[in-house]
Parts: sequence; C-alpha cells; structure tokens
Amino acid sequence: MRFSGNFEAKLDAKNRVFIPASFRRLLQSSLQQEDCLLYLRKDIFQDCIVLYPEPVWEAELTQLRSRLNKYDPEQQDVYRQFMLEAECVEMSANGRVLLPKRLLAMVGIDSEVRFLGVDDTIEIWPKAALESPRMSAEAFQSKIKEIFS
Repeated sequence: MRFSGNFEAKLDAKNRVFIPASFRRLLQSSLQQEDCLLYLRKDIFQDCIVLYPEPVWEAELTQLRSRLNKYDPEQQDVYRQFMLEAECVEMSANGRVLLPKRLLAMVGIDSEVRFLGVDDTIEIWPKAALESPRMSAEAFQSKIKEIFS
C-alpha cells in the first residue's frame, strides 16, 4: 500500500472529513473488510496528524515494542506517550472519518486540511502549512544529492 499525492479538503461542523477518493479506493481494496479501522496520531516531529491503516499501525507498534524494554520505566513512558497521542477511528462507508478535537488542536487545524500521501501512511496537515515548499529548492537538491551519493 503506497499513498502519493496531495489533496485539499474541508472539515464539516462535526470535524468529519472525506478521505480523498484515490486514497479511499486504495484503503478499501487493501483492507477488504467492512470495518475499515484507521489509527490517527500526531506526528512525532511535525504539526500534522498521521493516518495509519490498521496493518501499518500494527507493524509500527510491533517494531516500537521490539525496541523498548517494558521493564525500563523510561522506555515504558516512551511507549505510553506514543499510545497516549493515538486514536482509533472507523472510516464510514462513504469514506468519511471523524478527526478528534484534541488532535486537531495539537496540530492547529481549524477547517481546511491537506492530505499528503507519504508511503504507507497519509498525513493530514493544516492547509496553510503546505501552501509553500517545506524546504528551498537548493536545500532539497542538496539533500537528494547527499542521500544518493
């Protein structure tokens, strides 16, 4: 499952939003079940919400748990914090999800969002945050060159 592209959307009065059609089709065909469970979490580094399809979320938790010692109080707090900022939501038959108020407040979303496909997850940003490039063209070119050199 690979998501790509970016799409604008608006929240309704109850903080529900339609997942873009291309993302929705990919989710529905990949999950092949009536209950389309999704997990939402504030990104660790950026002010956006990350939407995880259930299998991706489970893999993420497995990887995180395998690296943490649950008998180390500090590492257990890392896991708790990761889980504290997560929400399970269900995508309706028509492709809508409810975005929790607390997550919206954490990232500064009011009514307009931008969905950004990022590999096996979907990021939900305040629309204005992605109106201009995240980095300059020169910085992007330099980073790409560094990565592939």
